[in-house]
Formats: sequence, C-alpha cells, structure tokens
Amino acid sequence: MSGVDNWLEEGGPLEPEDVIDVETGETDLPPSTDVQLAERTADLQRLQAEYANYRKRVDRDRQMVAENATYRVLAPIIEVLDTIDRAREHEEIEGGFKAVADQLTGVVTSLGLTRFGEPGDPFDPNLHEALSHLGTDPEVAVATCKHIAKAGYKIGDRVVRAAQVLVVDPADG
Repeated sequence: MSGVDNWLEEGGPLEPEDVIDVETGETDLPPSTDVQLAERTADLQRLQAEYANYRKRVDRDRQMVAENATYRVLAPIIEVLDTIDRAREHEEIEGGFKAVADQLTGVVTSLGLTRFGEPGDPFDPNLHEALSHLGTDPEVAVATCKHIAKAGYKIGDRVVRAAQVLVVDPADG
C-alpha cells in the first residue's frame, strides 16, 4: 500500500503534489480515484457557479429594493415640484422660496429623478397621458404634444408619472 492509499483510507487531506507528478501530469492514483477526483472537481465547479449566480441574484435584488425605495420616496414629492412649477409660471420666484425650490430640485435630481415632457415632443402613450385632443396642426408630421399641463418624471427608465399633455395631430394632406 502506498502513502497515498494510506491517506485516502485515513481520510486525510490530499495535496496536488501527493497525487500528480507535476512534470509529467500523471497521477499515482488508481483509475477509480481519478474518476472520484474528476467528479469532485466537477461538483466544486458547479458549486462555484451556483454561488456566483446567487451573488448576482442578490446584488440584482438589492438594486431593485433600492430603486423601489427611491421611487416610493420621490413619487409624493412630484406634487410639490408641480406646485413649484406653477409658481414659476405665474411669477419670478425670489428669496427664501427660490432657495428652497432650487435645493429641492437639486436633491431629487441627485437621486435620479428626471423631468420630461416639452411642447413639440412626439406623443408617446408610454410617456404621455393625453388629457385632450386639440385637433390638427399643419406644422406637425406626427401626433405631437402641443401643451404640457404637468411634466412627467422618470427614475432611470422607469416612469414615475406620465406627462399630462394636450395633443395635436398632423393635418391630412
């Protein structure tokens, strides 16, 4: 019985140099042990792949939880941003209110909230909610947002609120 066989029977740890001649790559193990080694190596590789997939899944889930938390926090703030927009439409915002409005806009922008919806944008039902149809306009080639009642907001590619718009169609011609 060789020293390797003694180690196998006793359940001791094997080092690569115990079983493989590093220069020739040949093993001193019987063929059945080579099969066991190959099976255990394959098992280890499967476990490593499963662990890597698990880590990716956990990272993806953490990112989704963070995005959902950001969405839940920012969604109610959109009404405050609408109030600020209405105030800007009626008069120049000045003083302390301007500082607060600018700071709030900066904070929500840094958290990934982006505003969209401008007059002249092509109407997209995925991004816009049509409040009214204003008829036709010879200056447009596709259904177009003529007036923005309320801006839309997104976090990344996720629409938090669709822009509320008044739409015109191209003139038939």
